[in-house]
Amino acid sequence: MTATPTLREAQRMAEARLREAGIESPELDARLLVQHALGLTRERLMIQARAMLTLAMVDRIMALVERRAAREPVSRILGRREFWSLELRLDPSTLDPRPDTETVVEAALSRVADRRAPLRVLDLGTGTGCILLALLSELPAATGLGVDVQPAAVATAAANAARLHLDGRAAFRHGDWAAGIDERFDLVVSNPPYIPDGDIAGLAPEVRAHDPLPALAGGPDGLDAYRALAPEMQRLLAPGGAVALEVGQGQDAAVAALLAAQGLRDVRVKADLNGIGRCVHALAPEPPR
Repeated sequence: MTATPTLREAQRMAEARLREAGIESPELDARLLVQHALGLTRERLMIQARAMLTLAMVDRIMALVERRAAREPVSRILGRREFWSLELRLDPSTLDPRPDTETVVEAALSRVADRRAPLRVLDLGTGTGCILLALLSELPAATGLGVDVQPAAVATAAANAARLHLDGRAAFRHGDWAAGIDERFDLVVSNPPYIPDGDIAGLAPEVRAHDPLPALAGGPDGLDAYRALAPEMQRLLAPGGAVALEVGQGQDAAVAALLAAQGLRDVRVKADLNGIGRCVHALAPEPPR
């Protein structure tokens, strides 16, 4: 390394270090980390490629690169994640939203006949608030409630709502799933923990070491949360309302059966972009005659 490398040279150093560490996307990750370390947009990164850096700048870049080489996710290093084109801040108490979870948003929206209706939305285990806030961004007259057992997650979700100017339509509360909730909702959504406890140790270090364990561990078979949630749907869903739940690979049939056993109708499975059944969604039971 020269005493004063150019921006482009520093970026190539970062890429080489990440490639050496076995990171799958060294070019992308290096670019994002360099931008973050120096406070640059992607456009400025290109324009200033030949600019000379100080050693302090290089040190800032490489400190972030070493964190990524140790398998800390880029989103955790940056402290933010884009979801449904919304920028969300993360917290150690929140799951890092993945693109697969957008399948839940798509499924929930597919159950909405009129997107301008004044719907009520409930997000159980809200984390960053990603699902609820994505839905509110698409449903301009809707309001919603996000619930999480972690107080820090509740604060993070509320802060995300405020940054997105959705705080006037989104409320968040500390709670254990739907305990103490006595109103009915047009949409109930959730991305509950669904990893079987015995599989946690085999997860990628980006997940195992950086996502909160309570947001991952779903019991011996990964279905504990669904067994708790399914019986609540009859009292939580308004007539004609819908529920959409994210599920792990291979769990869609079991979760669909749990919902059907509670009388929910038109139970469907929506696949993610990889063709994996990622969301089970259904309509409220028929009201008694």
